[in-house]
Amino acid sequence: MSWLGRLFGDDESAGADDPSGANAAGATGADRESRGHDQPRVGLFVDGPNVLRDEFDVDLDDVRAAAERYGHLAFGRLYLNENAPAGLIQAAEARGFEVVSTSGDVDVKLGVDATAATVEEAIDVLVVASRDTDFKPVLEAAAERGLATIAVAPGEHGRSDALRNTAHESITLE
Repeated sequence: MSWLGRLFGDDESAGADDPSGANAAGATGADRESRGHDQPRVGLFVDGPNVLRDEFDVDLDDVRAAAERYGHLAFGRLYLNENAPAGLIQAAEARGFEVVSTSGDVDVKLGVDATAATVEEAIDVLVVASRDTDFKPVLEAAAERGLATIAVAPGEHGRSDALRNTAHESITLE
């Protein structure tokens, strides 16, 4: 059984090699239940400038649905630069995203926030939607801490092989 299967509790023998019964993300079913839900906590981080491009025609609902396949969406954040259109911000918020607007480099803010969520143990699954290889170290750091990592690409031509090969799972939006 894969580590992802153990994360979801799909394998009754998942704890056979681990006397604590902990899964690959370090949380037992009892741990998740004590947090108020029985699914892994998912943190979704969307690199707006690299995902929401005309050539990809990405729907934020599809990005959210891709992340929700892996558990309870603890938070979904869309990172945009300070010049993002007000209509985009409103549409993202209407779809349940927390919009993070920055005057600096979007990649840096997203990377810092995703790493902080990992280190603070706020999530069990890290989902990064981007085509930017700058997030490879973020996925590696999360995996080293036992989190499941998912890379979401905005389309076949927007896929980063480095992210796809680093993450435990990858999704390419159509």
